[in-house]
Amino acid sequence: MKIMRLALPKGRLYNEVKKLLEDSGIKVSRTAREYRPSISVEGIEAKILKPRNIAQLVSLGKFDCGFTGEDWLIEENASANIILRTGFDKVEIVVAAPPSVTLAQIKKRKRVIVATEYPNIAQKWLNKNGIRYVLLRTYGATEVFPPEDADIIIDNTASGRTLIMHNLSVIATVLKSETVFVASREAAKDSESSKRISELSLLLQSVLLARQKVLLEMNVPSEKMEKILPKLPCMKSPTVAPLYGGAGYAVKIAVGEEEAAKLIPRLKEWGATDILQYRLERIVV
Repeated sequence: MKIMRLALPKGRLYNEVKKLLEDSGIKVSRTAREYRPSISVEGIEAKILKPRNIAQLVSLGKFDCGFTGEDWLIEENASANIILRTGFDKVEIVVAAPPSVTLAQIKKRKRVIVATEYPNIAQKWLNKNGIRYVLLRTYGATEVFPPEDADIIIDNTASGRTLIMHNLSVIATVLKSETVFVASREAAKDSESSKRISELSLLLQSVLLARQKVLLEMNVPSEKMEKILPKLPCMKSPTVAPLYGGAGYAVKIAVGEEEAAKLIPRLKEWGATDILQYRLERIVV
């Protein structure tokens, strides 16, 4: 069996990715300072790296697959294939400036000092918008540069709170990003590697989908079935089984958790009884 090299993200993303893997049946264990965790599944070798480096290394074929930010794929012009979107760490790359500064004013200036951790993304956006600029490469805490040391910043933000704390306002959105599971093009060309990555992606996706849904189970009297059944939201069609003694039917549906909260009172009104709600571990469609 070939060893599949898997890159795991360092930092705040590590715990989310670790839990996703473990909920998928793949245990990850390491000591606090260890960067080569043990994986419970035979044939997988893992290493913990910064997401930016993961984008580069998967693109170079040094790793078969890994988790990184879509923003880093774009920044590094990486050739890795996106296999799965996780929904983790959703951010926007934005242009931010002091509240008195507008995009129209920036476009008129003869020189704009731009602080950013994303020089490639920044240059593309600045050139596209005809802005004359000097790029100031940062290595964290980009929001502290304006107004004394930079006119604007191009940086990532999730909630915008950090920008507000530093008296900055968003004047443009460059792109949106989230954590993605990616594979190298070399691995995609190898039948064994491609199959194993697809199988891993299936397990991960089944957990991500299950997190969005709950299972509702209810009993429906026979005379109420024609009224209730057409109104039920579900993934494909409800699961229906006759109750012992012919008193009605047991009905199961998978729906979103927020949808379930709205639906349960309606189900009661329509005549359903013994309504149960379960959490799901995996959904394979």
